Amino acid sequence: MSETPGISPLSADDQEPLRVVLAKLGFDGHDRGLKVVARTLRDAGMEVIYLGLRQTTDSIVAACEQEDADVIGLSMHNAGHLTLAPRMVQAVEEAGLGVPVVIGGIVPAEDVTVLIEAGVAVVLGPGASTEEVVAAVRAAVARQSPAR
Repeated sequence: MSETPGISPLSADDQEPLRVVLAKLGFDGHDRGLKVVARTLRDAGMEVIYLGLRQTTDSIVAACEQEDADVIGLSMHNAGHLTLAPRMVQAVEEAGLGVPVVIGGIVPAEDVTVLIEAGVAVVLGPGASTEEVVAAVRAAVARQSPAR
């Protein structure tokens, strides 16, 4: 397994690797960035469950339950983030999963606060480095599940 320089292969406290479900929610067909994120997280020692394009909140919740995921990562490039991300947070809460939702992509700065207030754990923009992505995922999980 190749590793990204400067990124620890295990979670911050050397427990089991974090399990991350990555998906594109809705009809957005742009997934190149999400594939890069998948590789980055895998190279950082996380277990990545890549669902790919055109997922629904139900399919993501089901995968999260089946895979015992620690976090959900969504890529948003279709200007649907103010509708889709809060719906995903709500679906996670309704399912009683207790996992954070992290989004990345094209999100205007003025929408970040709205998304955080809606329950999104982290919002990453297109300029986020691989180190920032890994750190943000780990931090989101640590805030949600301090034992991790």
